[in-house]
Amino acid sequence: MTGIELKFLNGVNPGVIKRCSELPTNFAVTEEMVKPFLEEGSSLQKEMEKGNMFLYDQKKMDGIPPAAYNGEPLHVTAGLCLFNVNPENKLMPIAIQLNQQPSEKNPIFLPSDPETDWLLAKMFIKNADCMDHASVHHLMRTHFLAEVFAVAALRSFPVIHPMYKLLFPHFRHTLHINTTGRLSLLGPDGVLSKSSLGFVGLMELMRRDLSEMTYSSLCLPENIAARGLESIPDFYYRDDGLKLWNIIKSFVKAVVEHYYPSDSEVHKDTELQDWISEVFTHGFLGNKAAGFPAAFHTVQEVVKFTTMVIFTTTVQHAAVNSGQYDYSSWAPNATLLLRKPPPTTKGQSSMKTVLETLPNVGETVQFAALTWLLSERYTDYIPLGTYPEERFDEPEPKQMIKEFQAELSYLSEAITSRNSHLERPYTYLDPAEIENSVSI
Repeated sequence: MTGIELKFLNGVNPGVIKRCSELPTNFAVTEEMVKPFLEEGSSLQKEMEKGNMFLYDQKKMDGIPPAAYNGEPLHVTAGLCLFNVNPENKLMPIAIQLNQQPSEKNPIFLPSDPETDWLLAKMFIKNADCMDHASVHHLMRTHFLAEVFAVAALRSFPVIHPMYKLLFPHFRHTLHINTTGRLSLLGPDGVLSKSSLGFVGLMELMRRDLSEMTYSSLCLPENIAARGLESIPDFYYRDDGLKLWNIIKSFVKAVVEHYYPSDSEVHKDTELQDWISEVFTHGFLGNKAAGFPAAFHTVQEVVKFTTMVIFTTTVQHAAVNSGQYDYSSWAPNATLLLRKPPPTTKGQSSMKTVLETLPNVGETVQFAALTWLLSERYTDYIPLGTYPEERFDEPEPKQMIKEFQAELSYLSEAITSRNSHLERPYTYLDPAEIENSVSI
């Protein structure tokens, strides 16, 4: 089984764990429980002080009614998982609590428990994560955000507007794939509706996440800092992603400052203001508390927001989409559906329990086929930074595009070189492998 920790660093859902400097009061882990899995002579408190403890908390799933299966309700766990970076620099799970409120029927599962108990605990954590990844981090935070940006652009900008020329290549096929996906993927009869949460449950999960979504969570440098992940080792999503954020920002800054030499130019551009107003109102539902701009006042604000838009529709989508077959095609590693309830006492499970909990053959094949389809790419694939339509006529932006492409090419070479020394190469954020838009 691929390690549970891999999916949360360099797998398909790298945006959910955070540094743990203090255990949540509802997570009933004790020093005695986890001491055997820490460095000899260390303690839970010492490891937290050293910045070696990390947490995955699925509390936003708590209380969402699950789907029914053969007339009986399924079980979705809103669990907590504690990780430790060990002396070998490996991020390892060391304690799992499968529900938010501690109780006798909600024990802390440990790596020293019977093998199938620990396996089941990890499977339930990853089942919840799989649903969160598919509906929130993939569909909503890349596909549906891209749609918001695209529709607002179509409504606000004429095709000769420089911001239209800059943004629109990153929306290619987005409206088509989203329209198709709403039926085949997320609709009442779609593949995701066969998950443990079902169609109604996934809608509620997305609603909850949207109400908590912040501007800073979509801006990678701020996201990494807020989660305390600046120094966690071997975190290639962070390393490659931050480099790409800076390369995109440098390109966007050059183009935006070319057309908006001062803040007053930004103020006066009614079409630009219409675009951000549409995005704020219809995409982020006017939620000022979340930090999203309702209007642009400075060139700097336009640069940052446009960087986030291009990063979301290219880099972030590649990060959460491209590895789906690699990480989620094998059901024990990550599945949208678990058929049996989670363990409530230790020592009662067996491999028979595990097999009865996993989806049946037909369901497994359907989910695997979905991950294969989503990890494919079009025959007319356009990599990041490639603009075959040549919308810009002036020599200055054309030169900026060339410089952007050169920077991406240098990074691609560096990533290829790094990957040649890795046991498990991280290829998803190689610029040559990143699609220029959310198109599948």
